[in-house]
Amino acid sequence: MIGYSWATLTVVLLTVVALRRFRRRDIRNIRGPAAPSWLLGHQEMVIQTKVGELESEWVREYGATWRMKGCFGEDVLCTADPKALQYVFHTASYRFPKTVVANEVAKLFLGRGSLVSAAAEDHQRYRKFINPAFGISQLREFLPIFQRSASSLSQKWKDELVSDTSAEGSVINVLGTVAKMAMDAIGEVAFDYCFETLDGKEYALITAANDVLADSLLRSTPWELAFKGTWQYLPQSILSSLKHLPHEGYQRFLKYFASACQTGKGLIEQRALENEKGRRDMTSLLAESNLSEKPSLRLSPDEMISQIVTVVGAHDVFATTFCWLLYDLAQHHEDQQRIRDEIEAARAQLRARGGVDFTPADFDSMTFANAAIKESLRLHPGIPILFRMAEQDDILPLAQPIETTSGQTITEIPIAKGQSIATSIWSYNRLESVWGEDAHEWNPSRFLGDANKEKASVGLVANLLTFSGGVRGCIGWRFALLESQAVLVELLENFAFHLPEETEVMQIFAAGGQTFPAAAVRGHIEKGIQMPLRVTLAR
Repeated sequence: MIGYSWATLTVVLLTVVALRRFRRRDIRNIRGPAAPSWLLGHQEMVIQTKVGELESEWVREYGATWRMKGCFGEDVLCTADPKALQYVFHTASYRFPKTVVANEVAKLFLGRGSLVSAAAEDHQRYRKFINPAFGISQLREFLPIFQRSASSLSQKWKDELVSDTSAEGSVINVLGTVAKMAMDAIGEVAFDYCFETLDGKEYALITAANDVLADSLLRSTPWELAFKGTWQYLPQSILSSLKHLPHEGYQRFLKYFASACQTGKGLIEQRALENEKGRRDMTSLLAESNLSEKPSLRLSPDEMISQIVTVVGAHDVFATTFCWLLYDLAQHHEDQQRIRDEIEAARAQLRARGGVDFTPADFDSMTFANAAIKESLRLHPGIPILFRMAEQDDILPLAQPIETTSGQTITEIPIAKGQSIATSIWSYNRLESVWGEDAHEWNPSRFLGDANKEKASVGLVANLLTFSGGVRGCIGWRFALLESQAVLVELLENFAFHLPEETEVMQIFAAGGQTFPAAAVRGHIEKGIQMPLRVTLAR
C-alpha cells in the first residue's frame, strides 16, 4: 500500500512537471553542456567539484551566458553577463525573487520572517527597520568592538606561539579561531553581550552553528538533491512542514534556529528588565525602530527574532571570507609586507596627532590594504552563485552577445515566467572583459587609482558582486568591510602568515558549491572545514 502511494505521488509530480514545462517558453536555443543525467542534471557535479572549475570551462566555451540542467531535466539559464546581472539585481530586482529552494533553505536556517527570504513587500518593510543599525554613524560605534575582538584573537595566537618552542611558528587552523572571534564580536554588536567563545565558553548556539551550513552542502546526497528539485512543484503547506522531516541536515538547521531564538529571546528579555536608555546594540536599535512605527506596521516577535538570527548567522560568512584573505596574503609575502609598511606609516601619523586607536578614516587611508581586501573578495565570494526566478515573462538583455544552437548571434533572451536563473557571482568577478586578462590572478593593484571607475557598477562596492547588488544586496556590506579592516590591521601588525608545508596539511580548496575552505584531498572532506596556515610573529 505504501509503495502504491509513493508510485501515485511520483506519477502526479512528474505530470505536473511535464505540464509546466510544456506551457513555458523554453531556452533550449541557448548553448550549454550536456547533462550527465536527467534526474540530477548538473547539480551533483556542481556540489562535488571545486568551486568555479566547471564555470570556467563553460564561460570559455559558451560565453558569459549559457544553459545548464537542473533536476528532472529543468533548463537553468546561467549568466555572468554584466548587463544581465544589472537587470536582474537592479532594474527589475523584485521581479526576480529567489527560487523556492533558496527561500526554503533560508527559512529553515533563519526562520520565516528573515530579510533573506522575504518577498518584495516584506523585504522593503524589514529593511526600513534594520537600516539604522547599519548606518555609517552606527558603524563607528561598533569599531571599538571589532578592535577589541581582534586584539583578543591576537593575544590568543601570541600565547600559542610562546608555548611553541619552534622558531618556525605554529600551524593554526585560523578559520576556527577567527570564527570564534567573529561570534564574540557579533554578540556585542547585536546584544551588547560577549559570548567569550575565544576563552573557551560553550553555548548551545555555538555548538549548533558549528559548520552547520557547510556540512549540509558538502554532504548532500543525490537523493537529497533530487528531493530539493521537487520543492518548486509543491504547495506552501507541504513546504512549511519540511522542518519536521527526520533528516539530519534539516534537523541541524532547526536546532541552530531554535538555539539562536532561545539566545536572542533571553538577551532581549534581559535588556527589557534592565530598561536602560540609549543602548546602541542592534537589538536595542531594532526595538526602538519597531516601537516608533504604527502597530499595524511593526515587526512581530518572530520577525524580530529572525532579523537577529540573520545577523548572528553572518559571522560564519565573515570568518570564511576573511580567512581566504589570510590565505591569499600567505602566498604573497611582498604584499603582506607592503600592507605592514602602510600600517606602520599610519601608526606614526596616529601617534603624531596624539591618537591611540585607528579611526575609519585611518583605515580608509590604507589604500593597498583596502585593495587587498577587495581583491580577495573578488576571488573568493562567500556565495558564488545566487539563484533567481522570473516572476513574469521578461526579456534579459546581454552586454556580451552569444551564439545560439542554430548559429544565430543574440543580444537578448526572452524568458518565461518561472524560469530559473543562476547568476554566477564567481564567474562575473573573474570575467576578463570586466577585470582584464589577469582576472583569474591575484592583483590588488587593479583597485588602485581609477582603474575601475569607467566600468558600470553591478555590485554594491568596487564593482564586485560579492555582496550581491540592488535593493536585495547585503545590508551589512559596510559592517563586513570595517570589521575586515580592523582585524587585518591588528593581525598583520603582529603576525606573518605562510602556507603550511605539504606534509602538514593536504590541499586547501573551496568545496561543496560554496567557497568553504576544506583541507583535504579533493573529493574527500575527512579533515572538515578549516584553513590551516603557518603563523609566526611579525619581525
